[in-house]
Amino acid sequence: MRIVSISLAAAVVTAVTLASAFAAERWMRLPEPPAMPVSREAGYAPVNGIHMYYAVYGAGDPVLLIHGGLGHADLWANQVRDLMRDHTVIVADSRGHGRSSRNAEPYSYDLMASDYLALLDHLKVDKVDLVGWSDGGIIGIDIALKHPERLSKLFAHAANVTVDGVDPKVMESQVFNAYIARMGEAYPKMSKTPDQFDAFVEQISHMWATQPAWSDAELAKITVPTAIVLGDHDEAITRAHTEHMAQVIPGATLVILPDASHFAMLQDPEGYTKAVRDFIDAN
Repeated sequence: MRIVSISLAAAVVTAVTLASAFAAERWMRLPEPPAMPVSREAGYAPVNGIHMYYAVYGAGDPVLLIHGGLGHADLWANQVRDLMRDHTVIVADSRGHGRSSRNAEPYSYDLMASDYLALLDHLKVDKVDLVGWSDGGIIGIDIALKHPERLSKLFAHAANVTVDGVDPKVMESQVFNAYIARMGEAYPKMSKTPDQFDAFVEQISHMWATQPAWSDAELAKITVPTAIVLGDHDEAITRAHTEHMAQVIPGATLVILPDASHFAMLQDPEGYTKAVRDFIDAN
């Protein structure tokens, strides 16, 4: 999803405060996730010329959680704590994000999907339920299109399938700007290239400018059971685009999360996790 240009990212990171976290309405808050629980396995997988950080929790049917642009795996802490009770939960930092490295290869959703499939191969996991948020949801759709045999179900939250699905007013949102600022502050603490946040954003922005770009005809070929999910106050993805996605993907379930924005998993962790479970655990 196209979010920011490099010049805007630099300005936001240095200038925006987190005052919106104290707003009265839930969708105007940006809560910090709790600490991640103790993993049963963690490390770096060599995939596609990078070192990809991953962690595995719990036991049971496997669930892969994929975070959004500029983010990192630890944003899923609320969901990991719940799902690990009866699922094997796999999280990772996408290339260049969090603790994972990047190289000079241009970003694309195909490449990032390939990274996650290579990670599953590294972990010897054949098939997962995939919960993807924002860029993570787009990666999930890419896998559903090209490698459906690797997915049992897809929960695609705040994803878009063409660049015109992004709300042109997104950068007017205090909450979205606060998220960018927070990720800019986290980057040097987590990354092995701590002084390269602006370069990373510039590199990935080239992808956001033109991708994704799937046609209705392509989306109509998806066979993976899919939930198309959006917070009713999402700042970044339009409701009309989301509803269209749910119409053209065969059998897709449309889920609208109440009183929540693009960051629903942080704003309403219990409700969000229930929506995930209602979908992936249903027969």
